[in-house]
Amino acid sequence: MTAPDETGVRDGTAFSAGYGDWEPDEFVGNGEAVLAFIGDYFAGIRDLPVSPTVDPKTLSAKIDTEVPQVGEDFTAILKDTQSLIVPYLTHWNHPRFHAYFSNTGSLPGVLADTVSSALNVNAMLWKSSPAASALEKTVLRWMAGMLGIAPGNDGVLVNGASLATLYALTAARETVVGLDVRERGLTGYGRRLRLYTSDQAHSSVDKAAIVLGIGRENVVRVPADDGYSMRGAALAAAVQADLSAGHQPFAVVATAGTTAVAADDEIDAIADVCRQYFLWLHVDAAYGGFWRLAGSGAEAAADLSRADSVVANPHKVLYAPMEVTALYCRHRDALPNVFRLVPEYLRTSPDDGVVDYMNYSPQLGRSFRALKLWWIIRSFGVQGLANRLQRSIDMARWLRSAAGSDPDWQVPVDSTYPLVCLRYVPRGLRRRYEPAPVPLSRIASLNAGVLDAVNASGAAFLSHAVLRDGYVLRVSIGNIRTEPSDIEALWAQLRMSAEQVWDDQCAHQ
Repeated sequence: MTAPDETGVRDGTAFSAGYGDWEPDEFVGNGEAVLAFIGDYFAGIRDLPVSPTVDPKTLSAKIDTEVPQVGEDFTAILKDTQSLIVPYLTHWNHPRFHAYFSNTGSLPGVLADTVSSALNVNAMLWKSSPAASALEKTVLRWMAGMLGIAPGNDGVLVNGASLATLYALTAARETVVGLDVRERGLTGYGRRLRLYTSDQAHSSVDKAAIVLGIGRENVVRVPADDGYSMRGAALAAAVQADLSAGHQPFAVVATAGTTAVAADDEIDAIADVCRQYFLWLHVDAAYGGFWRLAGSGAEAAADLSRADSVVANPHKVLYAPMEVTALYCRHRDALPNVFRLVPEYLRTSPDDGVVDYMNYSPQLGRSFRALKLWWIIRSFGVQGLANRLQRSIDMARWLRSAAGSDPDWQVPVDSTYPLVCLRYVPRGLRRRYEPAPVPLSRIASLNAGVLDAVNASGAAFLSHAVLRDGYVLRVSIGNIRTEPSDIEALWAQLRMSAEQVWDDQCAHQ
């Protein structure tokens, strides 16, 4: 049989020409243009506003066009990406992005994601892509060492901490004696399952309770202490009260690096309570886990080895592009015993050392997440990662010191992590209300104005939290490209915006 000729005819049979992919030389040419685009993006990223100011209707009108019926020239597509997409993004890779939990897609990770997309393997079974599964096993072992977890723990890479917590709590629910939800569901079980976490814990705990059929009413939010940490004694009291009421405690979610202020729960004492009452301990170390690599982070790092399950996010801390999260379970086969369900077409012959990662979560089709972690860890090394993390911690300390020494600013809570909570309370405002304290609503209004002004400037991007003593500005420092000069510029922008908002509010009173 011969190949089709230029007219699309092969052995006398007509075939449609032009239905294949790009030719290799076309791909290489377009790929070079894309790499140049990415290189220019990072070279000029400081010249971009961190976040755009654009009306939603205006943006939709620019982007929401009719679907093309015929293929377009790639040069035009790339040009439109540069003019219609990039200017209207909030740039998480920007060195002055400090909202939420600052993260970075490092360049080794960016390139690894490109290669992973090109290979397009499905890491569901060992058989479906042996090297992908073997590499996942290796990077999970590497990161377990970074987290202080035994390398023999079961592990799996998933797309985010929220789903990792859901999967861990699903395994925890199966440990309840006489329940067997996997086979029988929750029908007929007469006792309320109770799940415990801090009142500072992430909303993913409540979402997991919703999905698992436990219900938000049965998520017991244990009040944190003055440092926003859940204490073992408070947890024990809550568990004992539920036992006295006839409920069924089954799991606890402790946090290393809470969302609002990056506090650590009293994990050692909480582990003692869990052991006493036979409760599953899941530790959400999505943010806090990997900071122990830094010298100063290791000083106060929580011991994660006593947890039944742990989640940690390389895409929050280890400069991995979204999305990749590591979930570990201390109990061998606890995750597969919940999720393993193998139809005939996926059955394979058992073999020593083989891991079928589709059995560790509900997800069947799985991307090659391990490759970017392999590239990043090998490119920087553990010591190189530690040095970069320590630099972020040092920059956060400088900002806390600068704000703490300014009489118009407050640092209401500290953290071992590079998350800084600030509050602007100018002396002129305090004098207006003396001897009474300034109303929290007045402080919130002022600081919300500061947040809006900083973000609208394009010079930085922040988020906020509301603590027991009021509204705070959150500054998360963790981008691999952030330098001390960026933090100095942020502090100057904060003070300038704060003074402008205060002057404006005074002028309108």
